[in-house]
Amino acid sequence: MEKLLYPLATEKAIRLIESDNVITFIVNEKSTKTGVQKEFEEKFKSKVQAIRMVRTTKGTKKAYIKLSKEQPAIDVATQLGLM
Repeated sequence: MEKLLYPLATEKAIRLIESDNVITFIVNEKSTKTGVQKEFEEKFKSKVQAIRMVRTTKGTKKAYIKLSKEQPAIDVATQLGLM
């Protein structure tokens, strides 16, 4: 089961990438923080520092993934085609 569905490219998500080194993904409803962390680290070869998960009013689940200082989130965003 894939946990990461797609990255968000809203104004707020782009601002978080640039200022806080955080990349935002819409994730599967049944995803856990550890599952999201494992899948993200395997896919993007990046070290995750912390994850915050939120349920939106639309019924989806969002994960704010903070990357370690050695790995800029802008590099991952470029790899995904967001920047």
